[in-house]
Amino acid sequence: MPIVSVYCIFADANEAQRIGRTAVEDRLAACINILAPCRSIYRWQGEVEEAEEVPAIFKTTREQADALIARIAELHSYDVPAITVWPIDKLLASYGDWVEAETRS
Repeated sequence: MPIVSVYCIFADANEAQRIGRTAVEDRLAACINILAPCRSIYRWQGEVEEAEEVPAIFKTTREQADALIARIAELHSYDVPAITVWPIDKLLASYGDWVEAETRS
């Protein structure tokens, strides 16, 4: 079963932690890495905005990715959260086994 990374931006570390913990508890992801805050510059509703946001990377299977995206979107504070799936070309086999085991219901 292919392993993927799901990348998402959150309003703050608390939101990333809350949603990340839920995703891991629900077995939608084996892990979330919450990264350091970043500065985002983006266009929203016709205006150029700037904000400090918190990126995170979830580890899951391709099979669980749609359910994970839906759960993140349901819990997220943004109207249009940035949630993308990054395919993994190569990985340590034992790591892949761990992700698969931790995302099984």
